[in-house]
Amino acid sequence: MRSRRVLLLLVALLGAAALTGCGSSTSDSAGRVVLRVGDQTGATQSRLRAAGLLDDLPYDIEWSQFAAAVNLHEALRADAIDIGGASDSPTVTAIANGSRIKVAAAWTNGGRGTYLLVPKDSPAKTVADLRGKRISPTTKGSVAHYLVIGELTKAGISDKDVTLNFLAPTEANAAFSTGRIDAWATWAVYAVRARTEQGARVLSDGAGVNTGLNVLSATDKALADHGKRDAIKDFAARLDRGYEWSRANPDAFDKWYAEFAHQPLAVATEVRPDETAYQRVPLDAALAGKLQKTYDTWVAQGLFPGGKDLAGFVAGDLDAH
Repeated sequence: MRSRRVLLLLVALLGAAALTGCGSSTSDSAGRVVLRVGDQTGATQSRLRAAGLLDDLPYDIEWSQFAAAVNLHEALRADAIDIGGASDSPTVTAIANGSRIKVAAAWTNGGRGTYLLVPKDSPAKTVADLRGKRISPTTKGSVAHYLVIGELTKAGISDKDVTLNFLAPTEANAAFSTGRIDAWATWAVYAVRARTEQGARVLSDGAGVNTGLNVLSATDKALADHGKRDAIKDFAARLDRGYEWSRANPDAFDKWYAEFAHQPLAVATEVRPDETAYQRVPLDAALAGKLQKTYDTWVAQGLFPGGKDLAGFVAGDLDAH
C-alpha cells in the first residue's frame, strides 16, 4: 500500500512538472506573457527601439534574428517563434509548404521598393527590349522575381523569351556591374547603390505590379492562446506606430537606417520613401485576393502545386479596423 501511495505521488509530481513545462513558453516567472518574435536581420527590433516603442510593453518579447525570410518561416513552422514579418512571396510559399500560420496584420507601400534595372549604357528603353536578354530576378520566389514575371507579362513576353539567372544579391551585383547580365531586379540598398554608384537606369519601380505587401504571420498555436493573441494585436499596433514615426521624423529615420544598415546617410535618404510608405490594410477579402494572386503566380511558375484558398489563411477576426 505504501509503495502504491509513493507511486501515485510520483505520478502527480511528474504531471505537475509537465504542466509547468508546457506553460513556460506562454509566460515568464513573473506571469507575464512571452511573445516570441522572429526578426529579419534585427531591423524590426532596432527601429521600434529607436522610436521608443519598446519602453512600455505589457508583455515580454523573446527576439530571434534571421538572415532571410525563408529562415524566419522555417522557425514559424517549427514552432520556434510565434510571429514574424516578411513579404507576401515567402509567406505564401510557406503556406503552400504546409506551415500552420495565418496573416495577423498587413501593410503595403503600393509596390514600391523593388526595381528592374539596366546598365546606364544599355540600349534597352522598355521591358519589351529585354527579349533574348539575360535577367537576374535575384533569388527564385522573391519579390524581384515576381516583378520580372509581371513586367514581362505586361510587355507580352514570356519568361521563356529571356534567360533568367537566379543569383544572390551580391553575386547579381557583380554580374550586373561587369555586364554578365543585361538587367537586374532587386530592392532597397542594392537598387539604390546600383543607381547612384553605377548610374543604372530604372525600367520599372514595381508600382502597379508588385503588391508591396509586408505581412505579419502568426502560428495557429499562438493565435489560440488568449494572452499571446492580445500581445500580437498590441505588437502589430506598435509596428504601425513605427511606420508613423518613420514618416514623421525623416532625419531620425535616416540616422537610424544609416547606422543600422552601415550605409552612408545619402543612401538612407534614398531608401526612405519606399521604406516609410507602408500603410496598414484590413484583413479582408481584398488582402486575401492579393495573396491568392501571388500564390497563383508561383503555382504557374512551378514553384509548388496549387489547390489552396488563401482566404483561409487570413485571421480576419483579429483585425483592429
